[in-house]
This record gives sequence, C-alpha cells and structure tokens, in this order.
Amino acid sequence: MKQFLFLCFWIWAVGICKAQTDPLTQAHGARSQGLGNSRVYLPDSWTYFNNIGTLDRMEETEISAGFDSRFGLQELSTVDLALGWKNDFGTIGLGISRFGGKLFNQQLIGLGFSNTLGIVSLGAKIDWFQTQIEGFGTGNAMVFSLGGVAELGPDFFLGANFSNLNRAKLSQNSEQRLPTAIQMGIAYLPGESLKILAEIEKDIELDPVFKAGIEYQLREGVFLRTGISSNPSRLSFGLGLRKEQFGFDYAYGQNTNLGRTHHLSLVLKLEKK
Repeated sequence: MKQFLFLCFWIWAVGICKAQTDPLTQAHGARSQGLGNSRVYLPDSWTYFNNIGTLDRMEETEISAGFDSRFGLQELSTVDLALGWKNDFGTIGLGISRFGGKLFNQQLIGLGFSNTLGIVSLGAKIDWFQTQIEGFGTGNAMVFSLGGVAELGPDFFLGANFSNLNRAKLSQNSEQRLPTAIQMGIAYLPGESLKILAEIEKDIELDPVFKAGIEYQLREGVFLRTGISSNPSRLSFGLGLRKEQFGFDYAYGQNTNLGRTHHLSLVLKLEKK
C-alpha cells in the first residue's frame, strides 16, 4: 500500500517537475531563479547546468553550491554543486545535482567544456542521470547537451541551449524518455549596473515558456533581481551579495498554482583578479 500511494504521489510530482522543476531542464542557482528562471546568458559557474556554452564567458575559476526548497515539500528539494575551471584553452565544467527525497530521487553528475572563438562561445557536456524509486528500481541514462552564445555587440548577447539532444530514456528497459528542451534568449546590458534578459523555452512535449528578468546593481557588491515566467505563471525576486572572492544569492518565487519556493547559493572565486 505504501508503494502504491507513493507511486500516485510520484506521478503528481513528475507533473509538477515538468512545469518548472525538472532536474534536467530547470534553471540552477539562486541568481537564475531570482531572474524568472533565466539561464541563457549569466556567465558564472551555474552555467554548467544552465547553458554550457556560456561557461567560458566567466572571468575566473569559480565554485558554487546551492539548495532549492519548493512548496514546503522535502521531496521536491534540490541540492547541487557547480564548478567552472578557467584555462588558457577554455573552461572545464563539473556539475553534481540531487533532486527528491528517500522514496523518489534523481541524481546527476557530469563534465563539460566551453571555448570562445571570436564573438561566439560554444560548449558541450555529458551527464550521467539516475532515477531511483523505492520498490520500483533504478534507471540510468547518459545525457548529451549543447549550448552557445554570440556577442552581437558590446552590450547585446544572443544565446541558445539544447538539453538532452540524444533523447535519452529513463532507463534501458523503459520507453519513457527524459525531457528534451530548447532555450533561446537575449541579454541586453545598457550599463554596468543593469542587465535585462528575455528568453523562450520549449520542451518538445509541453507548451512554450516565456521568461524575463532584470538585475540591478544597487551599489558595489549588492544586486537586486526580479523576474517572471509563464506556464505556470511565476513571479520571483532575488538578492545578491559579493565581497572579494565570496558571494551569496537568495531568491524567492511565487507560483500561482503551487505556492512558494526558496533558493540559496554560495559562491567562491578561486582566483583573484
């Protein structure tokens, strides 16, 4: 009976995940969450998950850790770790993520690489993705993703990210495929203190999602953020603090159908400017 009841819960949870919390297609990091889940052009270590092509736009090596709490349910929480390692030949990325609780959880670990050629930065990554359901077994899959960003001007960027290009299945013995999605967006930087983002995301099995966000630098080391996204409607706010090589980000999201979400991230830059 316990397994049957949980199976019902799992089906409901998967429906929620596909709305905006799926581990493969969700935005990672409190900075992105505070900007309406924007992900195409935010050059930090979280771009390993959000758009591997932007990773080489980082200025220095960086490691980040994050925690997401959704709708007051431990079963829908996420913990993750991201690393962007700058080198003369490009940037190497590493990502580790865990979504869910004891009865149902999904783990991801992967490696990627990004490099810049002229005005274009491109990247690719491969992730090992595991789904575990107590009493029903474990599924494993390899997921391949691509991303890129083009600098069309000193203050205008165009980017795209393609998740799960190989359309990996939940497991070798399952016909259910993991989500495949495309994100495309623009970033406009009218000044050093302001960043404006707009994106559209399309899962091949779901309706398009529109996202927009604004980041404003209130003073040195203090950033205010807000954003919106659709399907379902979601409003978000965020705060970012930076002091030398340390950083802290918090985001609050309000989903009109499901409730509140909270997101925390810690950032450490490993090389001083």
